[in-house]
Amino acid sequence: MNEDSRTPEQLRRHFEVEHELAGRLLRSTREERARLYQTLYDELFARVPDHPRRVRRESEESIRRALAARLALLRPFLSGVDVFLEIAPGDCTLAFEVCRHARQVLAADISDQTGGRATVPANFKLVVYDGYRLDLPEASVDLAFSYQFLEHLHPEDMEGHLALICRLLKPGGAYVFSTPHRFSGPHDISRHFSDEPAGFHLKEWTYGELFALLRQTGFASAYTYRFGQPRRQAAWNAAVLGVERILGWLPRNLQRAASGRLFQSVTAVAFK
Repeated sequence: MNEDSRTPEQLRRHFEVEHELAGRLLRSTREERARLYQTLYDELFARVPDHPRRVRRESEESIRRALAARLALLRPFLSGVDVFLEIAPGDCTLAFEVCRHARQVLAADISDQTGGRATVPANFKLVVYDGYRLDLPEASVDLAFSYQFLEHLHPEDMEGHLALICRLLKPGGAYVFSTPHRFSGPHDISRHFSDEPAGFHLKEWTYGELFALLRQTGFASAYTYRFGQPRRQAAWNAAVLGVERILGWLPRNLQRAASGRLFQSVTAVAFK
């Protein structure tokens, strides 16, 4: 949103529509959400024709950089991976690339967004699911990944999502994820109008919140990424969580300013 060139009126219209649709999600039951997730984005794009995802055309260079950045998060864990699972893979550009490193690549999403490609790698499989029930064998995945996904989950669904990933991972398997950090947000359209997420980022998280849920859902350990690398030492976790707790005491405007460089995202790896 930082590079959004739309007029204030267009931004306000986008915010009002997305805020309304997000309210439907927040008020919905789990059964209703399974249906809503498949239709609300279509409604958003229909009612906000100037939405960036409809009109922005990414350059080949920007696509290449985005792919390289995500691969960099995964690279420390790709060696020897048999089965890789990506949640909410979008057009599956990353998943196709990981096919070069893993025996089997699974991409799980609520719809097929690959654009109807005529050919895909032989070891790639798209799994369309309802956002809750993923029909895969228990303890069958070596490495799972999600990027800019967790913030779109209903807060009540986060524990179930983490428990699902933990169930699917093999012992010692890893879940790498990156999601916008609450302190530097909001990171959706509501950043122009609110101090808290009020659009399709239903909740933005902190390290402390997510690490607590990871422990509750069966993960044995979790570590932060700093300077682009997973830091698998307790001292790094203690430092990050300590600074986060201090910033949590600040007034919201100071918290956001101080977190701009320190906490753009919650990027971490959790091990079963």
